[in-house]
Amino acid sequence: MNNWNFQELKETPSQTGGPYVHIGLLPQQANIEVFENNFNNQLVQDQTKGERIRLEGQVFDGLGLPLRDVLIEIWQADANGIYPSQADTREQKADPAFQGWGRTGADFETGVWSFNTIKPGATAGRKGSTQAPHIALVIFARGINLGLHTRVYFEDEAEENGEVVYRFDIRIQGDDETVFFDI
Repeated sequence: MNNWNFQELKETPSQTGGPYVHIGLLPQQANIEVFENNFNNQLVQDQTKGERIRLEGQVFDGLGLPLRDVLIEIWQADANGIYPSQADTREQKADPAFQGWGRTGADFETGVWSFNTIKPGATAGRKGSTQAPHIALVIFARGINLGLHTRVYFEDEAEENGEVVYRFDIRIQGDDETVFFDI
C-alpha cells in the first residue's frame, strides 16, 4: 500500500498550448498531411440554407501586435437557430448540409483568420427565452493556459466584393480587451 500524503504534493505548473499548437490541431496548415478529413474554416456546402457570410479578424496581444500562431474554433446554430447536435432536443432538425463547427489557424504572415459560414438564426435560451443570433468562438495560443471563450454578435453588415463580411478583432489584454467567458 502507498503511504503518500497527498497534502504534501504540490500542484504541477500549468502548461500553455505551445508554439506548435497548429501542427497538432491543424497539421495541413503546416503542410503536414496526417488526417483523412482535415478540419477547416468551411462550414457550408452548396446545399446549406441561409445567408452566406465570412467571419474574419485578428487576435492582438497586450502590445497591440497580431498573433500569427493562434488557433480559432467556432460553434454556431444553423439559419433556423438549431444546433447540429444531439444536445439540441427541439422538434426541428438541424440543416444536414451545415456543419456548425469549424477550426482554423491565423495566417502565419498576417495573423488574419476567417470562416466561411452562414449567419445563424436566433437560438432557444433558458426558460423559453430567445438568444440573439451569435457565434461562439474559442481561442488557443501559446501563453494561454485555457482556451478563451467569447461570442460574436451581429451589429453591422458590410459587403466586400459582393460578399457579406463581418470583422471581429480580438484583444487579449489592454483597454479594449475582448470580453471572455469563464466556462
